[in-house]
Amino acid sequence: MTREQSVDVLVLGSGIAGLSYALKAAAYGSVAIVTKKERAASSTNYAQGGIAAVIAPDDDTALHVRDTLVAGAGLCHTTAVLELVQEGPARVMDLIEWGVRFSRDAGDFSLGREGGHSTRRILHAGDFTGKEIERALLQAVAEHPRIELYEDTVAIDLLVGTVGGDTNDASRCGGALVLDHHAGELVAFRASVTLIATGGIGQAFRHTTNPDIATGDGIAMAYRAGASIANLEFVQFHPTALYPAEQRAFLISEAVRGEGAVLRTLDGALLPIDHPLGSLAPRDIVARHIDRYMKDSGSPHALLDLSPIPTAEIESRFPGILAECLARGIDIRKEPIPVVPAAHYACGGVLTDAEGRTTIGGLYAAGEVACTGVHGANRLASNSLLEAVVYSHRASEQVPSELGIRCHDARVRPGGDSVAAVAPAGMTVTEVRAGIRDRMWESAGIVRRSSEMRDAAIELGELRSMSEAIRAANPLDPEAVE
Repeated sequence: MTREQSVDVLVLGSGIAGLSYALKAAAYGSVAIVTKKERAASSTNYAQGGIAAVIAPDDDTALHVRDTLVAGAGLCHTTAVLELVQEGPARVMDLIEWGVRFSRDAGDFSLGREGGHSTRRILHAGDFTGKEIERALLQAVAEHPRIELYEDTVAIDLLVGTVGGDTNDASRCGGALVLDHHAGELVAFRASVTLIATGGIGQAFRHTTNPDIATGDGIAMAYRAGASIANLEFVQFHPTALYPAEQRAFLISEAVRGEGAVLRTLDGALLPIDHPLGSLAPRDIVARHIDRYMKDSGSPHALLDLSPIPTAEIESRFPGILAECLARGIDIRKEPIPVVPAAHYACGGVLTDAEGRTTIGGLYAAGEVACTGVHGANRLASNSLLEAVVYSHRASEQVPSELGIRCHDARVRPGGDSVAAVAPAGMTVTEVRAGIRDRMWESAGIVRRSSEMRDAAIELGELRSMSEAIRAANPLDPEAVE
């Protein structure tokens, strides 16, 4: 039996987008945050580099806009980029007011530089920026009387109905069906407004820098509910994950190259990168050059040489990377880091307008799960955290107009073109997921070919039907529904 619970605002996800939105939405009503795992298990928490914003006196909006448009390969929505850059500094100030402690140098912000940026504009907290942001936001959420955070709860599907109850009325989201791991029961969270902030799709690939929870379920829920999805073909592969890349690869921040590190081949030569910025070119360009080098030479990885960076600076600026590499037997102060590309960020997702609205009434999206048009075909480094706070803020400003609107018949809507479920033929959830990740890595990775993608589509269709059969047979199994 499904338990019912009502709230004014429902937030799915506890990264920077969901938490910052919740803190602002709580000014207008009660807020429930549903998060899959432990509250700090999000891509935000793993963000090393920082957040880009025009703060320095020698920087300006036009430069940041230009850098973003160039990185996006001409496919960014210019208006969205302008909104992002112009409103970014104010949203950074919000983070500081919530208690985020960015690194400073003699009182001023210590600004880093990353690939694709024409100047230093990356605010950071050492190389633990995401962890520091999560810390501050979670503390602010815990202290807010109108916010309840539900850990180890999985949103399974959106509840969609109509305002008037007439089937001819426009669709509206009325909350979500959630699995409570602890109680082992389903909960129908009914809300006037719902925000999806569930992060990306990195776990769809064999090698990724994303946490285990980045399984794309927010996009899938929105798709099944009938929301428009856009630009999912634009997946960014971070060029420098520590080799060997495990299921969740350890990221070597782009800020390392921003401080002077360069990419080399295994014989010590500079890795040839056909771009004026060389090793500091936008991520998609660098990732493709490393991929080409590996395939042409048969090398398992490239090398990231930190010798141009003074030892003291490595120790003070990148303590997390230094410690992780030392734990794996690599002293980055004396030897290069073996690196390979890994799936990192989804530039597409649930289509939204400038205020975070999706194509379903009452349903909003922010953060990596959303497609605002800001990133185009390739995200500029450190624009992700910025996009999350800018567009979650814009979405929060719409809450007053949504409160009090309720669906009379909100329920789970079957996906429009859902394939028929078939017997799983003895396959487990783990085996199905492994099959998806392997096929996506091989056929929909950094470099793609039409023939391989057509073959992959057939195999992925079969894996999808197996997954749906397992899910239908095990509705209360967390592994099956995530």
